[in-house]
Parts: sequence; structure tokens; C-alpha cells
Amino acid sequence: MGRFSFFCMSMLFVIMSFFSCKEDHAIAYDVILKNGNVIDLETGIVSVKDIFIKDGIIEKLVIPNDAEHIAATKVIDVTDQYILPGFWDNHVHFRGGDSLLKANRDFLKLYITNGITTVRDAGGDLTAAVMAWRDSIASGDLIGPTIFTSGPKIDGPNGTWAGSLEVTNKSDIAIALDSLQSLQVDFVKLYDSRITGENYLNTIKAAEERGLITSGHMPFTVTLDATISAGVDAVEHLYYIMKGCAANEAAITSQLVRKEIGFWDAMPLLMAGYTDSVAQKTFANLKNHDVYVVPTLHIGETLSYLDETNHQNDAYLKYMDTDIVKTYAGRIQRALNASEEQTRDRKALQQFFGVLTKSLHDSGVGLLAGSDSGAFNSYTYPGISLHKELEQLVKTGISPLEALKTSAYNGARFLKKDTDYGQLKANNIADIVILNGNPLDDISQTQNIRMVIKEGAVWEINNLNKQLESLANDNN
Repeated sequence: MGRFSFFCMSMLFVIMSFFSCKEDHAIAYDVILKNGNVIDLETGIVSVKDIFIKDGIIEKLVIPNDAEHIAATKVIDVTDQYILPGFWDNHVHFRGGDSLLKANRDFLKLYITNGITTVRDAGGDLTAAVMAWRDSIASGDLIGPTIFTSGPKIDGPNGTWAGSLEVTNKSDIAIALDSLQSLQVDFVKLYDSRITGENYLNTIKAAEERGLITSGHMPFTVTLDATISAGVDAVEHLYYIMKGCAANEAAITSQLVRKEIGFWDAMPLLMAGYTDSVAQKTFANLKNHDVYVVPTLHIGETLSYLDETNHQNDAYLKYMDTDIVKTYAGRIQRALNASEEQTRDRKALQQFFGVLTKSLHDSGVGLLAGSDSGAFNSYTYPGISLHKELEQLVKTGISPLEALKTSAYNGARFLKKDTDYGQLKANNIADIVILNGNPLDDISQTQNIRMVIKEGAVWEINNLNKQLESLANDNN
């Protein structure tokens, strides 16, 4: 190599090194969060980091360097505050028909003000509106969480919930799944009010063959093992898990098939039939097939004690549209009209579900935190109920870290969105919640929100409070 060529190569190296060192200074970030306590949901490690955000994406997390002066539209000091991914509510509903359209739309603000940046909509009759909201939120024209939706539920003829797709044979299954795929839903939700056991299992198998994610209730005319074998990806609520843990499951199933007993008649029988050896096999089967379970403990607690608790002074009642509150009447009346034995059984079942949830977790079964909030689910308010669900999980004996995992971390993994969501790391979507206290020490600190960041857009606590005030004013 000649002397001149060597000189040119050396200069090129120096220039490249210079611009490499200055690269960060050339980037104009949208937001930099300085000196925050970042919680790693995978390990539980808390470390002080700066987070750099651009175009709604986390560009990098670095150890703070006060000597650095990097350009950013907004630099926010979050010293002594705790940062984690925006919360996910993994079981919500938008429903109630066109007359409740605005009321359901208002729920979107309640989710954001509670740090919930993503919801999993588990089916309703407002699919067209939900799809439109999803697009408007993504484009920044509407305040709300990212919505992953199942669209309409799949059920049998004359199903309980309006808007459900009716399945009576294999041809109907194909038509229903074609319809859902054309809607570009994120998963398939099955319901158990009218669908036959055979059609239920065949629907799961057909959906799995198409590569679709499935979750749902389970007809009591089939066994949990058969549901797992069919390929279900998540089981909503614990009734169906309890059934699979009972030594008398086969006998109870036969009675249900013959219509000798009903769903609620089976509950105390199955609880009495719970057997640890059967349960351990069921837990192992769930874990080996990577089936998630959505306990929904908070709504269970709320509904089980409607006879004792007066909700008229609930803080969140003022944020509910009066027409939403009217939908609560059905469950309230059923609770008040229940016999003493039925009321006692319901409360015993709720206590049992807490133990069952802890056993599932200890066995390595993935849990998803979901509130089941929405119209008709009395006093289970959108937003705050997710925090109450996390508290219920901790009440069972699950650690705060493991409870936190059931929200964004597990939610993203279940929907196969974990390359973009669920952890604070480079290249992930900048959905972030900043807390004034450490939720690893006290899970109620998830409600002590200083700031919410949704795809890079910053919502300070005063802005969040104004959103709540506007809802209260609209509904009073």
C-alpha cells in the first residue's frame, strides 16, 4: 500500500470514529427519561437507567451519564420513580349495542388513566366500532390503549351474548373462522352457553390448524383434558380448571350431558371432588401444552359479596354512564335472590379459587391478569379493576413481581407480540408507566401513577386527572 493510500485510509478511520462517537448527539430524540428505576419483569432486577424514545419506539436504555448532552424534544427527570411496561388488561369487553356505544368508548380513557396501554377484548357486539377505535388509536386520533380483539364470540345457536357467531356443524365452523379472519381479529374467543361439546372441540382444532390463537370458556359437557388436547391456548376463568382437577369430573360430566344437573349445581360437587394428585396431572398438562389461565379473581370477589357490600359510594361509579350502571341490575338481583346455601357456596368457591390460582402458579402454569370489566359485569370498573386483580393475585401468596408478569409480560407472550411489547428494551414499543412507589414492595403502588407514555406520547398525572374529571362531569 502506498504512503498516500495509507494516509487516506487513516483519515477515513478517524472521520468514521468521530461520527460514530457523535452519532447520539446527531439524533434528536422525542423523549428521554432520566435516572429512573427500571424494573426488569423477567428477572425482578431494578436498575437506574435513562430511556431514549423516538418515533414511539424505545431506542435504548443506558446507565445515566450526566456529562452527556443529547438533543431531545422532552427530557423528564424520573429520579426515585419506578418504570415498567404499560399494564395490559387481558380480559375486557366492549358490548351492549349501539345505545352503549359512547359509554364503551369512554372506557378507553379509563384504561389510559390507569396506566393500561393495552387491552385484550374478549368479545362483544360492537366489533365494527372496536375496529374503528383500534385504527384511530393507532393513528393518534383517539386516546386509548392498543386493542387486541377477538371480534364476535363463537357459540351455538341463540347464544347468550348478542353478536355471537352461531356454530351448529363443521360447515358453520369454517364460515365463522373465515369471517373472523376477514376481520383480522387477534384471537378466537369461544363461549359455552349453547355450543355443543363436539362443535366446541372441532372449532378449536380448526382454528389451530389455521394458526389462530384460541381462548374461551368450556362447555361442561366436555373434559378439560379434551379441551387441552384440541389445542386451546387459554382458558378464561377458573370454573373449567377446577373441573379438570376433580376426581369426579367424568361422573359430573355425564350428569351434565344427561341434563340431570346444571352448571351451578356442579360447582360444589366439583370443589368437593378436588384431588391433589388429579390436580397435579392437570397442571402439568396445562404447562406442557403452554395453556394460559385467566383467573379473574376480582370480579369473582365483587360478585360473590354483592349481598354484603354497598357499592353506591364506589369512587369509580361516577365515571360510569348511567346506562352502563343499569346493566348491573341483572347480576345484583340474582345475588340478592339467591338462597343462603347458594350464597354460601359462591363465597366458598371464591375462597377456593384463590388457593387454586396459587397452585397453578406454583406449578408453572402461565397466568394472565384480566378484569372482565365492561357492561353487565356489576361494579367491575374498567381501568381500576386491573389493579384490583393484581392485588387479588398477591393476596393468594403470589409475589408482586410474579403478579406484575401476568399483565404485560405474559399478555404479550400469549398473543405472540413479545417482540414488540411486554418488556422495556431497545426496539420495543414505548408503552410505559411511571410510578411514584415501588410495586415490588407494595402491589398497590401500581395505582400511584406519575405518568403514562403511550407509543411515545406523554401523559402527565395532571392530564390524566383531567380526563377522569371530564368523564365524571359527562356522567353527572
